[in-house]
Amino acid sequence: MRSPGRPPPRREVERAFWVQIADGLTSEDAAVAVGVSAPVGTRWFRHAGGMPPLDLAPAAGRYLCFAEREEIALLHVQNVGVREIARRLGRDPGTVSRELRRNAATRAGEVEYRASVAQWKAESAAKRPKQAKLVTNTALRDYVQQRLEGSVSLPDGTVAQGPDAPRWKGRNKPHREDRQWVTGWSPEQISHRLKVDFPDDGAMRISHEAIYQSLFIQGRGALKRELVTCLRTGRALRKPRRRSRNKPQGHVTDDVVISERPVKPRVL
Repeated sequence: MRSPGRPPPRREVERAFWVQIADGLTSEDAAVAVGVSAPVGTRWFRHAGGMPPLDLAPAAGRYLCFAEREEIALLHVQNVGVREIARRLGRDPGTVSRELRRNAATRAGEVEYRASVAQWKAESAAKRPKQAKLVTNTALRDYVQQRLEGSVSLPDGTVAQGPDAPRWKGRNKPHREDRQWVTGWSPEQISHRLKVDFPDDGAMRISHEAIYQSLFIQGRGALKRELVTCLRTGRALRKPRRRSRNKPQGHVTDDVVISERPVKPRVL
């Protein structure tokens, strides 16, 4: 994550600003009332079109607030343990441990936990909508696509063989030996192989669930749609069954699609 420089005002301050606007104050007066400059208030009001871009209800307490992050920073400097910090805050030790690990500031190569930087990181990570990781990371997207379609090349140009597929026994689905997934890698194999090929690069990581989402969910479609034919389940190759023409209209058979079956009248 990039350096925040000077962290912007917290969401609590922005929420208080819009509460003042709802009470009838001008943007300049509302900004001064919450402790920011008048130009900042004018910019918030103009960019949001005069409507609050966030919920004005107070936070429910599910997530750490800025006051709790300040307390974590003070206790952490005093070398207080994670479990003791969690006990004093009334939080789970895992919550405090993840907070110190994920939202710490990196300065001059050293990791320091600062409440203001941690709040900025938490708010940046909570913003929606987000771009999929395969959209922003070109190297990771190319790596995943090559292995899904089974066209992996070594640095010298030779084609690398994909994982050995289990021998087809001729059951369930025919002609599997002609499908692309015989030489392609599965999303789970790709996810595990990334840790082997890039042990020191944390950016080259993705779960197999995220790969499936990029293939099947159109809004997250960072991968080519035709790569679904490389999956081993054959999900994208299924064809819907059609209505039988040799049966009467009201008769339900095995080859009738559920959505096309007649509605059974209710008996009152």
